[in-house]
Amino acid sequence: MTKGFDMFALGGDLAVSRLGFGAMHLTGPGVWGPPKNMDNALAVARRAVELGVNFIDTADSYGPGTSEEVLATALWPYPDGLVIGTKAGQSRPSRGEWRPLGRPEYLRQQAELSLRKLRLDRIDLFQLHRIDPKVPADEQFGALKQLQDEGKIRHIGLSEVTIAELESARRHINVVSVQNRYHLGERGHEEVIDHCEREGIAFMPWAPLANGRLTGSGGVVGRIAGELSATPAQVVLAWLLHRSPVMIPIPGTSTLAHLEENMAAADLRLSDDQFRALAGELAVTG
Repeated sequence: MTKGFDMFALGGDLAVSRLGFGAMHLTGPGVWGPPKNMDNALAVARRAVELGVNFIDTADSYGPGTSEEVLATALWPYPDGLVIGTKAGQSRPSRGEWRPLGRPEYLRQQAELSLRKLRLDRIDLFQLHRIDPKVPADEQFGALKQLQDEGKIRHIGLSEVTIAELESARRHINVVSVQNRYHLGERGHEEVIDHCEREGIAFMPWAPLANGRLTGSGGVVGRIAGELSATPAQVVLAWLLHRSPVMIPIPGTSTLAHLEENMAAADLRLSDDQFRALAGELAVTG
């Protein structure tokens, strides 16, 4: 177990670990169907909680539905304090397709299915996976507000949004989290992070390890890993945690070894000089 996770008050009332677990990979190849080894997937989910993680991120589109079902099988009845965030608004017509779908009746249907699959009476964090450009945004936000008013979801989050989209949504709903693609080598959402920090909104970077592209042993990442007796993956995650107090990385994996490696990053502390060296080494992309 780690020495202790820093915590963040999600929505002001849910204390969540600032290093979460992304459950996308508890599925089959291509995030489609059941995992090749169900026993291993169940063990990974259980071990995350044993290590002290109390925030798990999933989505209805992971499988589709598989990730939510695996989490429920592994962890239900859920331990006190465990927060599961799920998402809707991204359809999966086939294995390789991800298409925004934000019709209000679809969002409401998917919330009901997630409640069943996760065996919950209320979802603590329900996130709009993408804003569907074919549906008026206020109708999508209205569907989320209706679900909240009915007591089916506790808090609302958004994914892949600009500051303008976030503030437009906040005219209709209280947004407690933003989940955008962001990592050490891809920092196109710096202004969104700064805005979230000012507003007390959690920022959850997805693909925080750039799908493994940042975890090689060379360059400044490898040098600082050596200085800290850590792995490159742990350094990359520690950089995110240093970047902002509202940052909640959600690295995912399908192996116990990588899970334990990732979660140990919670104990790692970078100096300001190390943080700046890492930030300056890699090209920033939008």
